[in-house]
Amino acid sequence: MEVLRPTLINIGGRVYRKNTVREATYQNEEEEDDFYRESIQCVDEPCDDFTIEETEKGFQCSINLPSQLFKYIIGKKGETRRTLESDTRTSISIPRQGMEGDIVITGQNRNGVISARTRIELLAETFRKKQPFTHFLSFALNHPEIQERFLQFKEDVLSKCFKDHGIESSIFQNPAKLHLTIGTLVLLNESEVTQACQLLQNCKEEFLDKIAAGKPMEVEVCGVEYMNDDPAMVDVLYAKVQMKDGSERLQLIADRLMQRFVGSGLMLKDWDRVKLHATVMNTLFRRDPLAEERISSGRFGQRERESFDARNVLKLFDKFYFGEISLDTVHLSQRFSVDGSGYYTAAGRVQIS
Repeated sequence: MEVLRPTLINIGGRVYRKNTVREATYQNEEEEDDFYRESIQCVDEPCDDFTIEETEKGFQCSINLPSQLFKYIIGKKGETRRTLESDTRTSISIPRQGMEGDIVITGQNRNGVISARTRIELLAETFRKKQPFTHFLSFALNHPEIQERFLQFKEDVLSKCFKDHGIESSIFQNPAKLHLTIGTLVLLNESEVTQACQLLQNCKEEFLDKIAAGKPMEVEVCGVEYMNDDPAMVDVLYAKVQMKDGSERLQLIADRLMQRFVGSGLMLKDWDRVKLHATVMNTLFRRDPLAEERISSGRFGQRERESFDARNVLKLFDKFYFGEISLDTVHLSQRFSVDGSGYYTAAGRVQIS
């Protein structure tokens, strides 16, 4: 890490500097219980954004975090919590395993309480990034016409490119789940799901309808492209999506949604702009045709993915026409769950008008 360009983390709209993370794993522990010793240093200046309550014994503040993150704040045999308490001269109360509730920090020094809270939030953010995403913002592309054309695409590829390395039926997307992904989220409890739903509604009121300007969001799904640099070793092939009227409205909506959710701390920023694409082939599905439903760890090592040779697919289907669709709904889609149509269950949604 460069000293003059440290990693920055956005937590609840506040930006913190994060120094190098040192991780140590322990043997004889189940993977989900692995403890990572985090050496995180944060800015020690007092932050007026914190709500610090003055009590008879000193100062106190509370942090609301999902219970899934408590074990990372406690650490192996309580080591992380003891280190935090010692470094900041505070007492940190964490709800028992399986219980929801606030983490309460108390101490005689206000700055010590602030420092403890900041470090806990940085720890929580670090380990949140290690969790598989649970939800994502999407536009559904599973119109019957597009599904039919996709199945034709699949049939043609398997017929004409079956001799090409790595191409077989299981790596194709489920046609009922065709979609545009705007961004992924890790929502660890119902409170965070509710927060995301409310934020999506706020986006509708603040800018979604204004950008749409009352005009249909008609898009064309046509042509295919690949994600990596070598067309002979591809993991993800996607269909290209563009507005029929040539405008930037869809791109602007996607970018503004990403910026708003990243700013809230609910979404991690991967790119400066959202890449509008619809995945049609993905080697993550090869190991298990039902991978999307069965993946619980969210971690696929490179050795577990067998890339495919997409050169002939790109040559033969470069301008393949999948169809047209009018986009009018943004979904907060839930992984590992489907509705009656076969599309992802919506934890929330808003219509654009």
